[in-house]
Amino acid sequence: MKLWGGRFTKPTNELVDEYTASIRFDQKLAQFDIQGSLAHVDMLAKCKIIPENDAIKIAEGLKIVADKIKSGEAELTEANEDIHMNIEKLLIDEIGPVGGKLHTGRSRNDQVALDMRLYLREALVTISQLLVDVQQSLYNQAKQNLDTVLPGYTHLQRAQPVLFAHHMMAYVFMFQRDVERLADSFKRVNQSPLGAGALAGTSFPIDRHYVAEKLNFDGICENSLDAVSDRDFVVEFLSNASLVSMHLSRLCEELVQWSSAEFNFVELDDAFCTGSSMMPQKKNPDVAELVRGKTGRVYGHLIGMLTTLKGLPLAYNKDMQEDKEGMFDTVETLKGALALFAPMIETMDVKKENMYEAVAKDYSNATDLADYLVGKDLPFREAHAVVGQVVLHCINENKYLLDLSIEEFQQFSSLIETDIYDVLSPKAVVNARNVAGGTAKNRVEDQIAKAEQLFESSADWIEKHAKQIEAMSTHQ
Repeated sequence: MKLWGGRFTKPTNELVDEYTASIRFDQKLAQFDIQGSLAHVDMLAKCKIIPENDAIKIAEGLKIVADKIKSGEAELTEANEDIHMNIEKLLIDEIGPVGGKLHTGRSRNDQVALDMRLYLREALVTISQLLVDVQQSLYNQAKQNLDTVLPGYTHLQRAQPVLFAHHMMAYVFMFQRDVERLADSFKRVNQSPLGAGALAGTSFPIDRHYVAEKLNFDGICENSLDAVSDRDFVVEFLSNASLVSMHLSRLCEELVQWSSAEFNFVELDDAFCTGSSMMPQKKNPDVAELVRGKTGRVYGHLIGMLTTLKGLPLAYNKDMQEDKEGMFDTVETLKGALALFAPMIETMDVKKENMYEAVAKDYSNATDLADYLVGKDLPFREAHAVVGQVVLHCINENKYLLDLSIEEFQQFSSLIETDIYDVLSPKAVVNARNVAGGTAKNRVEDQIAKAEQLFESSADWIEKHAKQIEAMSTHQ
């Protein structure tokens, strides 16, 4: 007989058990289910809904069950459907019928919403720390390469030279927004749904705020229907995770390109590459490729969750069992990618000479020639046309701008003088972009200093919430 089977006259079809059971994946929620149950039973005793002695017995039993699940001694079965019913069955087996009092004043609907919030808030802190680790690795590469110049691209065509440090810092700030989005979403995750019951609350005189405080929530979900039927906090996480994955994927694409023989700008450490089963010379950037590839997997979970929710009436529907696997997989996918990414960037060899040689053999300093002419009071549109003719001449002569003699320059404009060679050198071109956020060395140093402040702020947030989560686990 199932724990809910009193109304039924025959056992559930075995295929139905197999199809509807979620224990295969929701056992990840075990520790969080027990955390919530410990707070709930404490509240039941405080509100005199069950006797104090029963509450003590239930709490002791829950801790025994937690240890057995952790050690693998406990048997979790599909017959008991999900982690909530499995834990309750294990509890009753451990302490007898009094274990059945645990479910007083709650439903699996508010229970699972609680467990998912507890799980996700821990994941948010872990992922945020991993993101900061990636930022730190990019920051370290930036500090080590403040004099390294490489071609900057638009349309994947060489555009203007930039500092490699500037390029790395672009990703630092992208990931900073990701960290901030995760932190902002935390406050919406950190609301307790427990006490909402199946959909309408409960007739027992429970104290929802007491439970929320015990579990270190910021408050409660104010509407019982909303508490059990929405998963917008999961959608928000999946959306934020998709942005993280997109940023990772863009950087991975550049690492794959840069490590090819055609670019030869960087070399990834052997520890983060693999070889070919046929071609012994190959060194493949498989980690970067897989991180790029798994981005589609994360996007898929976001679209799947949105599609599941879009047609559901209030309140809970069994469709919502589909809320967990995508969330779990996204958390594990992100954690795996980020844990690999930081050391991969940290150990990456930056080939400074190859980058500089590439900059010296292109026309990415052409804009600076135009700006030079503008400084001589030539209107920009006319300067643009003159430089276009100079570049065409270089292409026809198989030369670059710095290869031209002063006489060749002056064929196109008498305004050009010998100081042009200093103006067009790669480092001069870079340092000419001396505006806030620009690629000039001193401006990149400003960005690095700003990043240090941001890291400090992120560390404070992570430390605060990590301590709360650790305290929860220790209490259990």
